[in-house]
Amino acid sequence: MAHADDLLVDIAARVESEHDSRMSLTVVVPGAVITGRLAPETLWKQRVAEVLEASDQLAGFSSVFTPPRATGEPPEPRAARPTHLHFHVARILQGNVGLPDTGGMYRVALEDVSAWTIGDLRYADQ
Repeated sequence: MAHADDLLVDIAARVESEHDSRMSLTVVVPGAVITGRLAPETLWKQRVAEVLEASDQLAGFSSVFTPPRATGEPPEPRAARPTHLHFHVARILQGNVGLPDTGGMYRVALEDVSAWTIGDLRYADQ
């Protein structure tokens, strides 16, 4: 089993603890290069839920991404360290094109990242 890069885990933890979505990152995972901005997991889930709720066919799935309503029970404890990166406004790089054009929402397991760099890669037609 792969071990996540401790430095990358620290970056993900900082994004989570500061609820900041300004960190741009590019990662290499099996079969893809993904570039975009990181978001805290709660913000990422909220945005995915909003997209699903707006769909006539997929609205029922939005509840998977929304926190359960208060029932008087304490929330489940969170893992001390993040296990995933949550990208928004992200693209999968294919040659000199980023898919989708407008950016997408991607969840990437930290242990699957084989290489990474700070910054959002830009591309231009040449």
